Amino acid sequence: MTRQRATQTMKPATAAKKLGVLLDATPAEFRDGVVSRDELDALQADPPEWLRELRRNGPHPRQVVADRLGVSISGLARAEITEPLTTAQIAALKEEQPEWLRRERSTRAEAQRAEARLHAERSGRPGGDRAGG
Repeated sequence: MTRQRATQTMKPATAAKKLGVLLDATPAEFRDGVVSRDELDALQADPPEWLRELRRNGPHPRQVVADRLGVSISGLARAEITEPLTTAQIAALKEEQPEWLRRERSTRAEAQRAEARLHAERSGRPGGDRAGG
């Protein structure tokens, strides 16, 4: 006898996080319902225009802002960047290169080098001090 699997659903906030978009910027019909795993897969495979627009122009959630700026979420907090930013605002910060951005990028790069070094040591491979990052 085969048991039919229940449809896995998630809250809109979880789906928005998986899609890399800000929940408050999504359409009401997305925010007001639940999202099945199949619906999420369909949104990822063939995003509707609203999703493409949000990914392109924002406003973006903190993780996306941090990734696009090359800093950590903690770095954003230290710089007192608490609001979602648009793609244009992120581009302006990249162009301005304020001191906090240079400092946080350096901090993140050092943390990534240290993590790579530890990973190499744990796996027993030589070359733990890789360039780049």
